[in-house]
Amino acid sequence: MLFQFNVLADGTENDTPAVHQAIDDFNDTLRAGGHRVFAGGMETPDHAFVVDNRNDSAQKLDGPYVASTLYPAGLWIIEAADRDTALALAIEASKACDRRIEVRAFLG
Repeated sequence: MLFQFNVLADGTENDTPAVHQAIDDFNDTLRAGGHRVFAGGMETPDHAFVVDNRNDSAQKLDGPYVASTLYPAGLWIIEAADRDTALALAIEASKACDRRIEVRAFLG
């Protein structure tokens, strides 16, 4: 099963060298266990824009789609045998990056 781990931030986190090292170590653990498919950090919402081309209107809107105190700061796409394994990995991910993790399974 494929899962997406959304790293949730609120802008108050401290990105210390220790946190970056913990994330690197967690990525190594994912690779060693055959779980890591993709991982990446994301820019803050003030750099976001939304494109809406429904009805051939081709609009570009500056800013995030949703105004919220939490925003996605990064993500992992992982492969796990089941939800229990994904939960265990998400617990490790949350500790490593010192942020909340939203876990969502891919459909199919």
